[in-house]
Amino acid sequence: MQFLLFLLFLAALTAASAFGLTADTRDSADWKPTEEGRRWRSRTC
Repeated sequence: MQFLLFLLFLAALTAASAFGLTADTRDSADWKPTEEGRRWRSRTC
């Protein structure tokens, strides 16, 4: 029964991904924040 619930969970994730309902919020390996895909630049001068 637990295995079937796990498969149902994976199927739900797969369906959500197929319909574009999931998003990867990580920007890159260094985890710098972005705003609409553009890197924030802090200006000290």
